[in-house]
Amino acid sequence: MNPLDTLARIVTDTVEPLALRTDREGRFPRETITALGEAGLLGLMSAPAVGGLGLGLKEASQVVSRLAQACPSTAMIVCMHYCAVAVIESADKPAIREAIARGRHLSTLAFSEADSRSHFWAPTGTARADGSAVLLDARKSWVTSAFEADSYVWSSKPLAADGASTLWFVDARSDGLSQPGAFDGLGLRGNASTPITARGVRIAAADRLGEDGKGFDTMMGVVLPWFSVLSASCSAGLMEGALSRAIGHVGQTRHLHLDSSLADLPTIRAYLARARIKADMVQALIDDTLAAIGSGRADTMLRVLEVKAAAAEAALEVTDTAMRVCGGAAFRKEAGIERLFRDARASSVMAPTSDVLYDFIGKAITGLPLF
Repeated sequence: MNPLDTLARIVTDTVEPLALRTDREGRFPRETITALGEAGLLGLMSAPAVGGLGLGLKEASQVVSRLAQACPSTAMIVCMHYCAVAVIESADKPAIREAIARGRHLSTLAFSEADSRSHFWAPTGTARADGSAVLLDARKSWVTSAFEADSYVWSSKPLAADGASTLWFVDARSDGLSQPGAFDGLGLRGNASTPITARGVRIAAADRLGEDGKGFDTMMGVVLPWFSVLSASCSAGLMEGALSRAIGHVGQTRHLHLDSSLADLPTIRAYLARARIKADMVQALIDDTLAAIGSGRADTMLRVLEVKAAAAEAALEVTDTAMRVCGGAAFRKEAGIERLFRDARASSVMAPTSDVLYDFIGKAITGLPLF
């Protein structure tokens, strides 16, 4: 069976029924993650040799987008898992890779730090040798699935080499990891996004992911393309969810005394038309970014930088339009529109933020070095 066919059933049977509770209670959607794991979708891009589906970024984008139509919190959890798996898949960790492929292991990224904020590529947390082990110390500012995931792809300053960063595989049950506070946010309320403090967290030297000091290369060459496309896919799905709800509302809501629906009003149709164009433009940019990555086009990095910023900003506009055309009805929790409106606020301030990306894009098109 096509994994996306399986996904449609999970969305209908599990994601949609739990979405309101996930948001209202700020509860991690464990039932959904379990269902996705059992269907093999957490191992979407794991190699067939370890039991995975062996699919790629295009299919991951489709999964994240479809989940976001119903529950962006769940979509972002899966987005970060896929980004982490993109790194872990190249590591010499057959048992972990097989657990991911079998849907028994959820991972995530632990990059952003309190002292470097949205500049996730510049960790200030440290790694220091302690005999045959390594000790990690850091103040991670935001980690999706914090203390819900089974592992973190963790960044630090290099252990001994030159360079900006080194990446590590960290078991989420490691001693020395603590959670300074719970998450009670405006949107994406179910994704357990909280700070993590590490004090003398002991890991094996063999848990290094890649060469010491070469973490920046992996961040830019592997993680950034995956995260940018999947974050944009989350925004795209979110827009589809908001538009479908808004279109359904204006078509069904009638002025009985005028014998007309809201859809009969030209102003309403014009608002929805502009929102539809915005959403379609974002999907076209996602598709072109996937094509650029797949073929190694010269403009690949430019598209990678553009796609998240474009999608994040469009989602702000489209969800605002959905709220506007649905009026007071959109404020009702059960309508789902105000939830998507709140969830849409996250991407533009999620590292790399839209403002940081605008600066990078400006540098790229004027021939300046990004860093």
